[in-house]
Amino acid sequence: MITGILTPDYGHISINGRDLLNDTINAKLEMGYVPDNHAIYEKLKGIEYLNFMADMYGVDNIKRQERIIHFLKMFNMTNAANDIIKSYSHGMKQKICVIGALLHEPKLWILDEPLTGLDPQSSFMLKQQMREHCDKGNTVFFSSHVLEVVEKLCDRIAIIDKGRLIDVGTIEQIKSRGDDSLEQYFLKLTAQGESV
Repeated sequence: MITGILTPDYGHISINGRDLLNDTINAKLEMGYVPDNHAIYEKLKGIEYLNFMADMYGVDNIKRQERIIHFLKMFNMTNAANDIIKSYSHGMKQKICVIGALLHEPKLWILDEPLTGLDPQSSFMLKQQMREHCDKGNTVFFSSHVLEVVEKLCDRIAIIDKGRLIDVGTIEQIKSRGDDSLEQYFLKLTAQGESV
C-alpha cells in the first residue's frame, strides 16, 4: 500500500507530507523501492537502466553521474555497468535495483529482502547505508527473514505472521517481554498462532 501497488480500504497514506492518493507522483518521488523479484528491464545495460531511473526521478546530469559512479564503486559494479542486465547474477541484479532506487536520494527507502543474494561486502555496505540514512532523520522500511540483522539494525520492528501484524515495538520493548533474542520471541509468537 505504501508503494501504491495496493489501494487501502480505508485511511490514508502520507509520505513526507505528500498524500499518496491525491498527490501520487510527488508522494512516489519521496520513496525508493526495491522489490524482491528484480522487476527490471533485463535487455538494458546496467548503465542504461540507471540513467532511465535517474530520468524517471528527475535527477540532473551532474548529480546523476556523481551518484552513479559512487554507488557502482560502492557495490563493486563498475566493470559490469556496460553489460546487459540479463547476463547479471542474482546478486548483481539486486545491486542494480538498489542503486536505481537510491539515485534520487529519497527520504523513504522501502526494501523487500534487500540483502538476499548480496555478497558479504555489498551486504555490509547496504546495511551501513541504511543505518546512515536513518541517522540523518530519514526512514528505511525493510522486510527480512534474517532476524539477527533486524535485531542489530532496526530501531523499531513489526512482526507479521500469515499476513497479520502480531507485535510492534522497539528492540528494547521486545526484549523487555522476557526473551533473549528477537528470534526466540518470534518463534514463541508464531508457535502460539498455530495453536489458535
